[in-house]
Amino acid sequence: MSMCHSNTERLIDYWRERARPGAPPARTAISPADFADLLPQVMMVGRVSSGVYPIRLVGGLISELHQRDLRQQNAISLFGPRERMDLQSALEMARRRPEPIVVTAQARAEGVSIGMEILFAPLAGPDEGPDRFLALYQPLAMVSRLRGAPILSFAIEEIRKGGPANEAAPRLRLATLDGRRIA
Repeated sequence: MSMCHSNTERLIDYWRERARPGAPPARTAISPADFADLLPQVMMVGRVSSGVYPIRLVGGLISELHQRDLRQQNAISLFGPRERMDLQSALEMARRRPEPIVVTAQARAEGVSIGMEILFAPLAGPDEGPDRFLALYQPLAMVSRLRGAPILSFAIEEIRKGGPANEAAPRLRLATLDGRRIA
């Protein structure tokens, strides 16, 4: 993973220490007491189906930044309409190849925005498959720049996928067949 905020790196390291070879850590392996100082910035995101990621638990800072309760809202809906498909694809990839992803975005409020990192780290449920994401909001600027306005949406600048599972993936190459480009 390229350089992230130290809080983001800390939670990624915590996740990796508990991950099993080729599998994400079990939800039961995560103890919020281990990162109590980050809890206001943490949320738990579920997965009902591809494209439906209800927010289960929300830290105080996150609720304060949005100025509303986000529980049961689809996490994808926090992002602009054009970015939702990219985020959904990244979340599904993070489930298939259990590795955290970090979304760098602009948190947009009325007339102002600030940079934000949002970590999504998959967690395994009772059936051993990833069914939740441990998420972290990490502001990259002073939240006071929002001047008390609620975050309305996020505009994605970059989605970074990290870890050996993603490094080993074959890269897409363009090829031609009878003069036509094919992937």
